[in-house]
Amino acid sequence: MKAGRHGQGITCENVCCLKAEHLSIDFGGTEVFHDVNFHVHCGEIAALIGPNGAGKSSLFKALLGQIPYEGKIEFQRAGGAHTKLLIGYVPQSPTFDPGDPVSVYDLFASCTSKRPVFIPATRALRAKISTCLERVHAADLIDQRIGALSGGELQRVLLAMALEPIPHILLLDEPTSGVDVDGLGLLMRLLDEIRQTYDLSILMSTHDFTLLNQYADKVFLLQGDIVASGTPAEVFASPAFRQVFHFSAPGEEPKS
Repeated sequence: MKAGRHGQGITCENVCCLKAEHLSIDFGGTEVFHDVNFHVHCGEIAALIGPNGAGKSSLFKALLGQIPYEGKIEFQRAGGAHTKLLIGYVPQSPTFDPGDPVSVYDLFASCTSKRPVFIPATRALRAKISTCLERVHAADLIDQRIGALSGGELQRVLLAMALEPIPHILLLDEPTSGVDVDGLGLLMRLLDEIRQTYDLSILMSTHDFTLLNQYADKVFLLQGDIVASGTPAEVFASPAFRQVFHFSAPGEEPKS
């Protein structure tokens, strides 16, 4: 279950906080979204939901500094001190050739070390990668081929890479895509463990609402701007949620 460590009534001045204010994105005169405002405290899991084309991936790209935007994005330490934001990012559904001989070690080494992967592994580098994988209970996957991993195993490897070094916030773009029902529960429990262990923020976009009541502290519904925000129960019960998705809560049949 989620820690709920910040609880109700905690202000951004008392805890570390990722904050976006009056965020707007425009591509060639076409407005993606306008005047988006939200904040996520360290130790919280927040879910970004919305229909296809609402701008969820664009919002992530803005947070990553990959596209221009108007407005302000800042990370604030407890007590009000500002610091440079360190982000860990897991992209949506990367695919690998099942026959590709690249191993988890090879992928990890190529992304986190300047040492060419064709040079035999040193004990120190292998130990470092094993330690990083252990953060997500995946040390046993170090010699597995990337193309042979299940959806859930691949997500754990990508999470381990995103946690090196430990960031202030994890951005996860549709992390449940390609993960089966059993793997979904394992993934959400792992995210819950990560946010409690490292007291970092997790912001994930998702179309799967089934476990948000159990694990998410906040939900932001994006369509043009943030049209609903709050606890999962509050957002799922909102008129905006019914209008956007045409049903009242996760698990209910669409209304005609």
